[in-house]
Amino acid sequence: MEFNPENITALALGVGLAASAGFRVFVPMLVASLAAHAGVLPVQDGFMWLESWPALICFGTATVLEIVAYYVPFVDNLLDSITTPMAVGAGTLLLTSVLPIDSGLLRWTTGFIVGGGVAAAVQGSGVLARLLSSGLTGGGGNPVLASGENAAAFGTSLLSLVAPLIVVPVLLLLIVVLIAFVRRRLFRTRRETFSRRPV
Repeated sequence: MEFNPENITALALGVGLAASAGFRVFVPMLVASLAAHAGVLPVQDGFMWLESWPALICFGTATVLEIVAYYVPFVDNLLDSITTPMAVGAGTLLLTSVLPIDSGLLRWTTGFIVGGGVAAAVQGSGVLARLLSSGLTGGGGNPVLASGENAAAFGTSLLSLVAPLIVVPVLLLLIVVLIAFVRRRLFRTRRETFSRRPV
């Protein structure tokens, strides 16, 4: 793949959509399907099915079910174990679908390493945040976290289509902030636990 502006933009677009799959698996799939159907998202050969009506209906239904399920405390923790490998698959597929590489093997390999890796990193951060929220609030704070993830999934997907070169640094900043927040809460929880122990 030549590193010209068009290819770099396509790579940034794919990375943004893949990262969005880490927040919610089916939101970026639905957004990509709608964009491909409208002719806004140029997909590579072999991915024209993304713009079909069956794909739109399937992704739309799956998106609604996924969003609703994440508002049920502790069911959301169970879902994390199911959606983590699905997020990697979705991230791989989304990046591969827009990556302008002639070699199919190289395109899928890049899609898996970069797209799947980015989706896994974002998903992993969300899983840690949800486990921390479940432990500290008994699951009561999880719906707030779910709302943030839903907003991030839609926002990241749409921003990837409109301004793909901006979405990558925004995502990096978001991941750093999330990791810092989780670490701070973990250290605070440990400190409070040790301070309560009888001497």
